[in-house]
Amino acid sequence: MITVDFNRLPLWPGCRVLDIGCGSGRHTAAAYALDRAQVIGADADFQNLVAARSRLKVHDAAELHGNGRWCLNVADITRLPYPAACFDLVICSEVLEHIRDDAQAMDEIVRVLKPERHLVVSVPREWPEAICWALSPAYRRDQGGHLRIYNAHRLVRRLLCRGLHHQGTHFAHSLHSPYWWLKCLVGCRRDNLWPVRLYHRFLTWDIMQRPRITRMLDRRLNPLMGKSIVLYFIKK
Repeated sequence: MITVDFNRLPLWPGCRVLDIGCGSGRHTAAAYALDRAQVIGADADFQNLVAARSRLKVHDAAELHGNGRWCLNVADITRLPYPAACFDLVICSEVLEHIRDDAQAMDEIVRVLKPERHLVVSVPREWPEAICWALSPAYRRDQGGHLRIYNAHRLVRRLLCRGLHHQGTHFAHSLHSPYWWLKCLVGCRRDNLWPVRLYHRFLTWDIMQRPRITRMLDRRLNPLMGKSIVLYFIKK
């Protein structure tokens, strides 16, 4: 499930990419497919990096890469262990909503980005997220849950104040919004209920098979009910 549209980014062979808060490595692996990309996946949770390593090993075995290199680091987004201005692309996808000191996190992801290079930030979209909060207090109170709901315009302004230029926005994963509403309605941890299992099976089938009809439906619905908002910036 790739949130970032790499076709929007003017990347070149050998670019250095940081996927901060990489989770199981979905964007790390996608960036690894770029021509000779040097990709770092970083996360505060070591178990996430174990999952990311397994994913990247599969890509190596299947030669689903661009002949670049990858590595994984344990890292805190508020204290990144990298020098200033060392990455051509920083991806921060579905991370900031989990971070208590999100201002410091923003400072750090901008600090490690080279001038005239690109940052992509995605967060849950305001109104689909508000429905989740209204349906289930547990959704935001669980350990590692979402600490805040972002208003897109205010988030953009906060990033612009850090020396960025906003280049574009799009919405993603409209078919996932009803899934999360359903989970919040019946109980976030009740994944064994048949409606939740059935919808999850549908989403897995859609991600793996990418049938034309659901791709078209997702594109049509994204502006209305996309689960994520994706923001593209360039550092001045």
